[in-house]
Amino acid sequence: MEVFEKGEKIIHILLKAGFAIKKSKVKGPAREIQFLGVKWHDGRHQIPTEVINKITAMCPPTNKKETQAFLGAIGFWRMHIPEYSQIVSPLYLVTRKKNDFYWGPEQQQAFAQIKQEIAHAVALGPVRTGPDVKNLLYSAAGNNGLSWSLWQKVPGETRGQPLGFWS
Repeated sequence: MEVFEKGEKIIHILLKAGFAIKKSKVKGPAREIQFLGVKWHDGRHQIPTEVINKITAMCPPTNKKETQAFLGAIGFWRMHIPEYSQIVSPLYLVTRKKNDFYWGPEQQQAFAQIKQEIAHAVALGPVRTGPDVKNLLYSAAGNNGLSWSLWQKVPGETRGQPLGFWS
């Protein structure tokens, strides 16, 4: 009940300040919503199915602009992909001004792999607090670059939950 009271207060403050609120944009309590293009389910955010379908249906780029567009489409979701930078580095090579566009086996392999990673990306979060919550930071360094991930684990969980992946 407290949630409804707070929600009503917020709505009254917004209306009093002159904001318009479309009823079609208001949603009551829900276990799953989509907000700013991100799917939220039980406090975890994940890549929406329709985004995954669009990305996995994309054909290999045929020029620099198409490669840049593809990298832009997947770059928003990089926190969901372990070792993202290492996977897509061959794609960035073909977008450099000093390089002529050449789509070789290395680019095709990176293109296929990142689409596969997007299709199997894990949901991230939610951030949990409390004395039993353990924050775990994993890092790796190799010839292909650096990567790290942040996880949270509570008693009873074997793996924990990822909060994000960076590279």
